[in-house]
Amino acid sequence: MIYPKFKQFCDLICALVTFILMLPLFFLIILFLIVANSGKPFFTQIRPGKNGKLFQIIKFKTMNDKKDRCGNLLPDKQRLTKIGQIVRKLSLDEIPQLLNVIKGDMSLIGPRPLLPEYLELYNDFQKRRHEVKPGISGWAQVNGRNAISWENKFELDVFYVDNISFLLDMKIILLTIKKVLVSEGISSETSATMEAFKGS
Repeated sequence: MIYPKFKQFCDLICALVTFILMLPLFFLIILFLIVANSGKPFFTQIRPGKNGKLFQIIKFKTMNDKKDRCGNLLPDKQRLTKIGQIVRKLSLDEIPQLLNVIKGDMSLIGPRPLLPEYLELYNDFQKRRHEVKPGISGWAQVNGRNAISWENKFELDVFYVDNISFLLDMKIILLTIKKVLVSEGISSETSATMEAFKGS
């Protein structure tokens, strides 16, 4: 297919241009998060990319590191800072991932990169989500994001893998903008983010 190669070129150009245009906002958010998170504006974590290859994802840090008396991190809802809530509501926490796209670890559009410990929990169908690069936004994100079940999310991810095209990517970009404006699907019904996947 010609499109995947064209997609990689478009990802690089679009990510570079977008990052440059958003630099003032980027630095402004950093300043606010430095204050809110005791000098830690970024959150980095190892995630699996295409074919399960591990890479380090970077996001804005929206939760603090407060722990209980036993030294365990408090629940997400209790650690989400006020500025973090705003950043998450507007999906601004994803901005640093433009650097992951520029590096080539991610695409603008694709299945979201999840935790590496989930790799051994996927069935053969669910593993197919790793046949393409992970994205900042994807088909599952514009069809429910954290408000849908894991099974539904994986079905949408594999649908994208099987139907990847320029038109589908453009549709996802437009729907992503709409979702950001109306702040839909940011949290699940029982969590400030999304419950952990424990296998199907």
